[in-house]
Amino acid sequence: MAKRYPVRVKVNGVEYERSVEGRRLLSDFLREDLELTGTHVGCEHGACGACTALLNGQSILSCLALAVQVDGAEILTVEGVADEAKLHPIQEAFWENHALQCGFCTPGMILSALALLKENPRPTEEEIRVGISGHICRCTGYVNIVKAIQTAAEKMAETSQTKGTVQNV
Repeated sequence: MAKRYPVRVKVNGVEYERSVEGRRLLSDFLREDLELTGTHVGCEHGACGACTALLNGQSILSCLALAVQVDGAEILTVEGVADEAKLHPIQEAFWENHALQCGFCTPGMILSALALLKENPRPTEEEIRVGISGHICRCTGYVNIVKAIQTAAEKMAETSQTKGTVQNV
């Protein structure tokens, strides 16, 4: 029997404590142990971006991380992006701009867009394309995804101006 290790982690604002094998992938931990199936598993080699999550605010590929590596960390998955009352501006922009088709890459794209807009609230088209370059989408051709991220940046800038504060991403 494989050795197990305790893992304490805050995911989408909720504290979890589990015992996991040392070889347990973070993507499997999120999907199977915590039942957060918005984190998709595509290639399992870090090439497609479908498993993207935010670890302490930074974009990571959860299929390349072990659950034991995130002990004490804070993780955001697509399930934690919207508040309970309404979609996040990035999610709204994806919907409005038809930036999703099959939806498989969408959770990872949304999280990468969130990380990008946190770092750079007004990215150029080229910066957006670089920001999502680790994602493979076989349906959309990326045009509407880029448009959606541009729209989200505009919405978030408007929101922060009307509130007179910096928008919290």
